[in-house]
This record gives sequence, structure tokens and C-alpha cells, in this order.
Amino acid sequence: MAMAATVRDLVSVFKLRIGFAITLSALGGLAVTEGALPDGTAIAALALAVFLASASAGAFNQLVERDLDARMPRTRNRPFVAGRLRAGAGWLVTILALLAAAVLLAAGVANGWAALYVFLGAVTYGVVYTVWLKRRTWLNIVVGGLSGSFAVLAGAAAVDPAIGAAPLLLAIVLFLWTPPHFWSLSMALREDYAEAGVPMLPVVVGNRLCAKVVFAHTLALSILALLPALAGMGRIYLFATLAGGIWFTLESWWLVMRPTRRQAMRNFFASLGQLLLLLLGAIADRWLSGTG
Repeated sequence: MAMAATVRDLVSVFKLRIGFAITLSALGGLAVTEGALPDGTAIAALALAVFLASASAGAFNQLVERDLDARMPRTRNRPFVAGRLRAGAGWLVTILALLAAAVLLAAGVANGWAALYVFLGAVTYGVVYTVWLKRRTWLNIVVGGLSGSFAVLAGAAAVDPAIGAAPLLLAIVLFLWTPPHFWSLSMALREDYAEAGVPMLPVVVGNRLCAKVVFAHTLALSILALLPALAGMGRIYLFATLAGGIWFTLESWWLVMRPTRRQAMRNFFASLGQLLLLLLGAIADRWLSGTG
């Protein structure tokens, strides 16, 4: 029982669910890039490097934001806030060691460009988003969305450091995807963010206008996500991306029509579904097409 509780706390602190999505983004970037793929061991090692870098950024986020987390019902039971884990210098050393290991691993199994993108992804989320922007401006999550884009570029660089059209488009899609994904959640939790003094877009402009911005982002990214099919991706990617884009766009349209907490959460989960379909479609297309 105690072991299970510890595991849950570590999953929370290192934000391993986000780490899974970031790692999948790197594999998606690798899949859409033309060229000979690295061997299976190198791909697994690169995935681990991205996962470790994301974990380090997630832990840094919770370490720095424990005062903010204490003010919000959704986060006040997190391990650092509740006292189940003790914040201190040891955690900072662990976080830096994880990031260093991730960067060195990426450099060793891929190249310096992949390592740089792994590093930039972690720093964007951990420092730029968490420390510099989150408490200051509604643009926080817009800039923070670059962390997913850097993961795509890390995967692409492992195949070809000269980033081509398809991975660049996918990186832009990830950049556009993050704001409507997180704004949907923050619409559902607008009172919590307002009370904590975090200027998320729904807090600044209200849910109705935010819903329209979410819809515009969703429509743009859903259309843009189809373009890699013109740059060499096949039917599996096209159909998966089309299905996910239609799903997320329809839910976003309903969010404009009824900007309620329930619909905001439906849109949040639809955004996850779209991302999963898009990335798994890219990966399946590459491996099942026989070009990997």
C-alpha cells in the first residue's frame, strides 16, 4: 500500500503522463522525417532521453510552484504541498542530473542537434513557462507550447538534422495544439486560477471569448495537421489526423455554443484524443508502410 502511494506521488511529481505525450511527440517527429531510421536501440534510447528531460521539467515545475499549488483545490494535494515529499536542494540536484543525463544520452545515440532540442524543450517548460511567464501573462501557455515542438524536432534531428517540411509542420501543429488544450482545462477551472492569481486566458477575457479563440486555434491546427500528407505521409496518417481534427473541431465549436465547465472538459479530452490519433497515425504510417 505504501509502495503504491509512493509510485503515485512520483508519477505526479515527474508528470509522467505529460512525459508520455512529449515522448510520443518525439517519435512522431522521427516518423515523419524522410531518411533511414536509427536502429531500434537508438530509437528507444532517444525516447528515454526525451522522457527523462520531460520528467526533470515536470519535477522542477512542481518544486517551484508548490506555493501556487497550495492555493488551488486541484493541486493542493500534490506531494510537495501535502508534505509527503520534502522540497530541498536534493530535489534540485536530482532534477539537474536527470536533465544532464537526458541531454548526454540524446547526443550519444543521435547527435548534437537532437540533444539541443531535448534541452530546449525542458528549459522552455521548466524555466520559460514556469518561472518567467505563468504568473505574469496569458501568453504563458502559448510560449510554453514550444516544449512539445522541440520534442518533435529532437525526433526529426535523429534522422536528419536538416529539418524538412513535414517535421517542421508537425512542430508547428504541436505549438498550436497546446494552447487550446490547456485553455479548455483552464476554462473548466477558471475560478481556481482566478483565485490563485494566475492570468490564464479565460481569467483575463472570460470563457465566452476564450472559447472563440480555442475554436480558431483548433481549426487552424486541424487544417495544418493535414499538410504533412502532401509532404510524403500516407493514408494511415491522413485518416487518423482527419478523424482527430474533426473530433476536436466539433467539440470546440460546441464549446463556442455553450462555454460550460462540462463542455470545456469534453474539449480537453477531445484535444488529447486528437493528439494521440495524430501521433500514432504518423508512427503507424511510417512503420506499416515499409519505409522504416
